Amino acid sequence: MESNELRALISLLDDDDDQVVSHVVEKIRSLGKEVIPFLEEEWENNFNPYVQRRIEELIHELQFEILKERLKEWYESEDHDLLTGMWLVATYQYPDIELLRLKQDLEQIYYETWLEFKPDLYPFDQIKIINSVLFSKLKFGANTKNFHSPGNSMINVVLETRKGNPITLCVIYLLVAQKLKLPVYGVNLPNLFILTYKDDRNPQFYINAFNKGLIFSRKDIENYINELHLTPQESFFEPCSNLEIIRRVLRNLIMSFDKMGEHAKAEEVKELLLIIADGGDIIE
Repeated sequence: MESNELRALISLLDDDDDQVVSHVVEKIRSLGKEVIPFLEEEWENNFNPYVQRRIEELIHELQFEILKERLKEWYESEDHDLLTGMWLVATYQYPDIELLRLKQDLEQIYYETWLEFKPDLYPFDQIKIINSVLFSKLKFGANTKNFHSPGNSMINVVLETRKGNPITLCVIYLLVAQKLKLPVYGVNLPNLFILTYKDDRNPQFYINAFNKGLIFSRKDIENYINELHLTPQESFFEPCSNLEIIRRVLRNLIMSFDKMGEHAKAEEVKELLLIIADGGDIIE
């Protein structure tokens, strides 16, 4: 479709006839993602608030369809790359964020850690070095003031502000640790996401990234489960998959939007969760 035809269509978004507007919206939707740059340009040049809002809605709907397609492809992939999954979640709010940018940011954090890292140390001491770099030098920490902010589930926001919720801080931590060739994985606990150091040569232990990398034991988890009056499950102690991590991030995001009163966004994120959900998970 020519640009002048598109402009003519967009001008009809302010028509008094709802049927005309509905037809125009469907026509623009049918053009697919290729029309997004043109819509963005028209939004900048249009001074009618009503038309601008309609354009914003159209852009969001088209971008949301792209996200659903990408998430389905990620779900069907073999490796379920964790950073890619976190990037996809972030593109719900920040559709222009680039995966390459996230990789570069994490590469810098890895480099800062690698400079101080000593591979020949005992696991506890290796973890203490990571803790020192992430929480003392780089000032990552818990966002306790705005715990339910949706931004806490967006890895680009957490990388920028250095504040996040348990699961996003854990994701950044384990991506750095695994790049250092350490056997660090995520663990799904009720109300809290943590990490575990687990291999065949050393005793397994756990790490709380939300509490500056506090190291604790299986017994501590058992006590925690007892305090919650829950029946212990093996999943509370063992590594979970990248797929389970992204499911939990989406569940947290749903809860965040609901608490913020943004119920329409919560419903959209539920759609995203359905794409990758083939079982239950825990909400943080």
